[in-house]
Amino acid sequence: MNIMESIKLNDILRLENLDNVKIRLNLSNNSWNALTLYHNDPNLLLIGNFHNSTKRKWFKVNEIIIGLAQIKNNEWLLIDISRITKSNNNLFDGVTQSNVTTFYEHEKLRRFEKYFGRMVLQFHKNNAYVTLSGNRIDDFIVKEILPSSLDNDLFPGYEKVNLTWQELKRVIEKDTWKTALQNQKGVYLLTDISNGKNYVGSAYGEDMILGRWVSYVNCGHGGNIGLKSLTFEHIKDNFRYSILDIYKSTTEDRVIIERESWWKEVLQSRKFGYNKN
Repeated sequence: MNIMESIKLNDILRLENLDNVKIRLNLSNNSWNALTLYHNDPNLLLIGNFHNSTKRKWFKVNEIIIGLAQIKNNEWLLIDISRITKSNNNLFDGVTQSNVTTFYEHEKLRRFEKYFGRMVLQFHKNNAYVTLSGNRIDDFIVKEILPSSLDNDLFPGYEKVNLTWQELKRVIEKDTWKTALQNQKGVYLLTDISNGKNYVGSAYGEDMILGRWVSYVNCGHGGNIGLKSLTFEHIKDNFRYSILDIYKSTTEDRVIIERESWWKEVLQSRKFGYNKN
């Protein structure tokens, strides 16, 4: 029986002079999810990829930086390979001054771009370091190359919907989400995580839940009086969206309205939340 040899990352990249290469690990943990950030705002994740506040000078001009985002445990997604073009470190005698933020300008290496968001790697991280020497590149094994960019945005089921505003903005145009939300009437919940206040809403008009949630993406308040007192920025930063009940499109509207009122009573969203009726 022949055991197939693992394909290592540099079998594909074929980078030379590994002393001029760094590997940057963007981690996911309980308070930070690199993969979610990559989907929501890849440019923001790249700022972190080329940023540090350590006294140690990690990157040098002309160094190649391989950026990875943690998917889970020992799986990583290739998100970027760039060359440092300028260091904006504030250095004194080669040492970064205390409390100085260090960052770098960079140019993307276009010949590798087809792999960004598609190449999944296996690597066991066993220390605290998030920036590794290029000589560690053979520790990264290619698990798979996806036919298209990794997409964690398949509709998870109505009972599992629990989105931030940023996540809602991203998924609302995804086909699986549009199909699921535009064909169901329902009652939904908006939660302000800054103060615990709720808003209960119902959807039974055009495009049903999808139509209502698109309006929240566009303006934040969706025309609701109780939410108009909040700034759009506050809503973007603090609101989460979930579904309480779903009904077939043929369900009479009065059933949805009655159920909406019931949830308002249960959650006390008139007295303690944002519902005004």
